[in-house]
Amino acid sequence: MRLRAGDRVKVISGKDTGKLSRIERVIPRKNQVIVEGVNTARKHQKQRGNTMQGGIIDKDMPIDASNVMIVCEDCGEPARIGFRIDDNGKQRVCRRCGGDL
Repeated sequence: MRLRAGDRVKVISGKDTGKLSRIERVIPRKNQVIVEGVNTARKHQKQRGNTMQGGIIDKDMPIDASNVMIVCEDCGEPARIGFRIDDNGKQRVCRRCGGDL
């Protein structure tokens, strides 16, 4: 999987199309990512003892990795990810402008 936690992405399909946010977590076995503020579900949480409060909480659910595109910091547009091999190893690069991701 080419996406990593902390990458800035744009949602390209689904009910949250067009949103820009950061990846919180990557689930490579299922090819899914959890993006902040995207695909939010409301969950009824039961109170557990005196420490955890009950109520309705908003929880970000996973979406398929194919539904997001990484946003390049240099050109500011959604782009595909390429690779360049140099002395430091394999580097992710923007296919649009060639800048490092």
